[in-house]
Amino acid sequence: MAFGVTRDELQQWKEAVLREEIVFLTHYWEDKRFPGCTTVTKIGCANVEKLIKWGRKYDLLPEWIDLHDTYPHFDVFGQTQLTILKQEQQFEHIKRFSLQK
Repeated sequence: MAFGVTRDELQQWKEAVLREEIVFLTHYWEDKRFPGCTTVTKIGCANVEKLIKWGRKYDLLPEWIDLHDTYPHFDVFGQTQLTILKQEQQFEHIKRFSLQK
């Protein structure tokens, strides 16, 4: 279940994915498989090879890509999420979702 993101933000993310940009979308999230994680960042790019190459910087394995028909992406959360957002200077995501304690 996802919440905390507007339709416009989601649409902008989708459009950027299709333009083959590496793009970030963070939202609140609840999944019983991951207790204690309340947010997730989707890092997408329609060019899967570009996404794989980008993911190597953060030790993200290609098999972790959600090969969504149109919007392939990594889902990152927890400490990995915070580390990547900092390194990629996505400070608005960190602030908006209170990711830094």
